[in-house]
Amino acid sequence: MEDGLGNPVTLEHAASLERLDDFVMGFIASEARAADILQLDGRERGPLVLTCLAALHMFAETPDARTNARPFIERALASPLKPTPREGRFIAAVAAWVAGDMPRALALHEEQAREFPRDLVSLKLAHYHLFNAGDSPGMLRLALAALPTAGDVPYLHGMLAFAWEQCHFLEQAEAAARRAIGMRRKEPWAHHALAHVMLTQGRIHEGHAFLQDVSPTWSGLNSFMVTHNWWHQALFALELDAHEEALALYDTQVWGVAKDYSQDQINAISLLARIELAGADVGARWDDVAQHLAVRTRDHVLPFLDMQYLYGLARAGRREADALMANIEAHAATATDEAWRTVCVPASRGLLAHARGDWKKSVEELGAALPRMTEIGGSHAQRDLFSQVHLDALVRSGHCAGAQHLLQQQVRGQPESARLKRQASAVYAALGLPAGIAELR
Repeated sequence: MEDGLGNPVTLEHAASLERLDDFVMGFIASEARAADILQLDGRERGPLVLTCLAALHMFAETPDARTNARPFIERALASPLKPTPREGRFIAAVAAWVAGDMPRALALHEEQAREFPRDLVSLKLAHYHLFNAGDSPGMLRLALAALPTAGDVPYLHGMLAFAWEQCHFLEQAEAAARRAIGMRRKEPWAHHALAHVMLTQGRIHEGHAFLQDVSPTWSGLNSFMVTHNWWHQALFALELDAHEEALALYDTQVWGVAKDYSQDQINAISLLARIELAGADVGARWDDVAQHLAVRTRDHVLPFLDMQYLYGLARAGRREADALMANIEAHAATATDEAWRTVCVPASRGLLAHARGDWKKSVEELGAALPRMTEIGGSHAQRDLFSQVHLDALVRSGHCAGAQHLLQQQVRGQPESARLKRQASAVYAALGLPAGIAELR
């Protein structure tokens, strides 16, 4: 038996292949059907199936994810069915993830990319880990290793496009994304990568029109992929000063698909924050988000997540923000990943200060963390939230000269952005400089 990518698979029952393929093809295509493999729980002893079930639990990104995943990986390791070498390495990589041994997990995924380059589930999972560690060159290295053998798969080109973009090779990223879309129009990860390119290059109108054009294909996707692509559309709307459109996208497309899921929550938090920073009123929307964040005070799965949970709770005025801040500091003191201590702690203090109007402290703490912000993971577009908060704190604390230094560089890079021009004009007025100077060419 083989999966949809031609990889031999070990199964107890031939009838299980369809559900396994739902995971394999659904996972690399960002489709919700990947979760259909849950139907095999208790019905299949194939070690690969059990490992995929463990991975699904880990993707919950909650403190109890490892507890929920461990029985499945233990059953996979003890399965009476002998895995193939490819399956064995994938099982070992997921087992290392469940055990918290990320260096081993990544080493195994890298071996897999070289020896079994059509194992795109392994590659996609490696990209997830590398992305969270801020290692975009690693993402590019693994995707390029698979390209000669798996170049017929559109989803590989989508993965490659995002890796190129995160490494700032924008022309290569666009070429890879367009190749993926040419092979399969419904390739949401390639849509996502191309949106990144267009935003970075300041092609605001083109990016807005592009996402609108491909959005009818976003059916059957997992909640993260569909809400995140609409999140990108909302970013284009904000650059065009289309505040009502951004709010409408928040209400109808970004928030409400899976309110208990970490990725949907940070999409909502970061979009609401950006809408406010752009000068719009979000009403009572923070209260609804915070109701779902109140249980996150002891998560500490990823620093990138905790920082945004903290800001959402603080913006809603919830006392849980103080508990989360204290818990972040306590966790950072013993964490093996130094990014918790060197980046997350000062950045979190700066975000909390901003949410509570302490502009001076926000400038100091965020300013200390920003040069190393890549280490907490997330994309350029996602981490730009922290830069926007820092810039807002500079302006509000009266550091307009420092704000001008940062803001005018952005105006030059994104000449179509009405938001940046408007914000720059306000800064130049405060500095006593001529109106319209921000747009001089």
